[in-house]
Amino acid sequence: MGCGTSIATEDQGKTWEKDESTKASSPALIAMKAAILIQRWYRRYIARLEMRRRYTWSIFQSIEYAGEQDQLQLSSFFSFMLDNFAHLNGNGPDLSSPLLDPSDDPMSEEGRWAEYEQIEVSDLYNGPRLSFPLSVRDTNALLSAFKEQQTLHARYVLQLLHQTKKFLKQMPNVIHLSTSYSKEITICGDLHGRLDDLLLIFYKNGLPSGENPYLFNGDFVDRGKKSMEIIIILFAFLLLYPDHMHLNRGNHEDHIMNLRYGFTKEVMQKYKTHGRDILQLLQDVFSLLPVATVIDSKVLIVHGGISDMTDLDFLGSIERHKVKSALRLPRSSVDSLKVAQDGKLDSLYCKNSRSKGLETKRNQLVRQSSGSSSSSSSSSSLCSPRVSSRNRRRAQLSPSMLSPAHVAQVPFLDSMVSITHPTPPREEVEWKQIVDLLWSDPKNQNGCTPNTFRGGGCYFGPDVTRKLLKKNGLSLLIRSHECKQEGYEVCHDGQVITIFSASNYYEEGSNRGAYIKLGPDLVPRFFQYQVSHCTRKLTLHQRVSVAEGSALKALKEKLFTHRSELMVAFQQYDKYNTGKISTSEWAQAVDVEYLSCFDDICLGQSIPQVTQNLAETLYRYRTDLEIIFNIIDKDHSGLISIEEFRQTWNLFSSHLRVPIEDSAIDDLARSIDFNKDGSIDFNEFLEAFRVVHRLDTKDQQQG
Repeated sequence: MGCGTSIATEDQGKTWEKDESTKASSPALIAMKAAILIQRWYRRYIARLEMRRRYTWSIFQSIEYAGEQDQLQLSSFFSFMLDNFAHLNGNGPDLSSPLLDPSDDPMSEEGRWAEYEQIEVSDLYNGPRLSFPLSVRDTNALLSAFKEQQTLHARYVLQLLHQTKKFLKQMPNVIHLSTSYSKEITICGDLHGRLDDLLLIFYKNGLPSGENPYLFNGDFVDRGKKSMEIIIILFAFLLLYPDHMHLNRGNHEDHIMNLRYGFTKEVMQKYKTHGRDILQLLQDVFSLLPVATVIDSKVLIVHGGISDMTDLDFLGSIERHKVKSALRLPRSSVDSLKVAQDGKLDSLYCKNSRSKGLETKRNQLVRQSSGSSSSSSSSSSLCSPRVSSRNRRRAQLSPSMLSPAHVAQVPFLDSMVSITHPTPPREEVEWKQIVDLLWSDPKNQNGCTPNTFRGGGCYFGPDVTRKLLKKNGLSLLIRSHECKQEGYEVCHDGQVITIFSASNYYEEGSNRGAYIKLGPDLVPRFFQYQVSHCTRKLTLHQRVSVAEGSALKALKEKLFTHRSELMVAFQQYDKYNTGKISTSEWAQAVDVEYLSCFDDICLGQSIPQVTQNLAETLYRYRTDLEIIFNIIDKDHSGLISIEEFRQTWNLFSSHLRVPIEDSAIDDLARSIDFNKDGSIDFNEFLEAFRVVHRLDTKDQQQG
């Protein structure tokens, strides 16, 4: 008994001492525990934001590249329409347009300049008035006018483009610069019509001058609303400082790309009377832009990238002005093809032996839009035809040509096309070189493979980079072409730099813009920025939320174009009609209420004569249809005849293998001919197939 009692007393004493010790140190422990909890919570919070930011980025990028693939596919339709429409349907209307098939200007430069000078400038015009040759006063006037939302008169635009074209004719394909004549050269990437980014660069880094040279690496136009203002400013500084202002061509300096991504529409809206003349002149100017720049014989700068067939020596000898569009095979190559048509027009699938195959089904677009980068999810074909891996090395024009047994396959309107010719025409080889420079992207793996994600150019690995740099005594490749979240990215063991200068490219806060300063030591220095129109800076959570909402809306619109097919597929899994299906094994607890997937999205108007499937089909290809109708509408009145509507839709539906009966097309045409005058107001037609987000409408009404 005594023993037991004494032991209990001793233990109680020890417990009391421990409690006292714990009380003494409890504030420090509590603070430490609280800090750890806060740290864990914050890390989880940032990790969730990063996850949301990454999938938002993936959605934006996938939709962007899917659009480029669609454009490449549509370009093959344009080629067919221009080269073969008369053969297939000699009784149809003339659907060609100078916008697609430009002809050489028979008028002399002096005669054209005199014509521009005769354009009257009204006394009511209060914008800048340029005098040639340009002076610093002219460039300052342009900058001030554009800050005030003024538009340069068409007369001065035409004169500026005329002088730019005259200057670019004298420029080589590859420009060689030296830093010994200046302290540093500033290199800027894609601007894509974002004037605020250009003005911010000039504000932070200074205007172009003899002491402050610039190089802009292509993609000045499209997507943004101020493309015209950007090229006016860049061309003006090019004429003012020809030795200190330099421009490379990008894949969007292309009149067929401009049809889809907004620049053509912008020009026609701002210059209704002289818009066509401006566009025709721009085609020549874009085709005359240099395709590459070399600094101090060590740094190569191109817009997109390179391939294992890139030959800088050969690039110096090509006739770049003949490549009006990198999306169209040169006419001489097309004329030499022996096309085997299999009865009706089948769907276009460009077979490329350097890939595992690009044949796909159209219903795979949904997976592609949701972020899949697999080549099997492509809904379009590769624009740039390539030879087999066995003959790839021999495809270079120097020193030998392809063997007579060479057989390749190229994109053509919905048909399997076999080409048999002894050697590819020189124009085709030149065209391939330019396509690779404008469209290619780097990859982490070795080798050179077709760029199936974009649909054109190639993916080049570190080994391809090393080989080209070593062969030409270079140390660095700078390119643009890809939006990067920080405005720049370094890869291939530091030998490739991507620079992108359009901030907020996908959405407000989605990415920074950046530019590079390169001095005599050839060590790049990066400068980042981000244009903001808000007086209060958005938090990280707000930026991610805004971008995420925009990305999900865009993805829903893509999914809506396949609503009928998706609903059928969903219902096959929903055997008990619960309205829910499991997403996948890795998320068994997550159910998708598929019946509510499209509750907050619908078409803007309802046309009784149009079935649900036809309505979805029309919406799915509304961008392509808009491009085609803008080409047919030669006077840009917004009106086209019902016969043109019928013929174009028949051709287009054959191209995409979209089975639509003639009676349905006729009913549709009559239903949208509202005033029964035999013409269709295409703007109203497009509005009928515009997607409306019901939740946004409700929010606006409540607001």
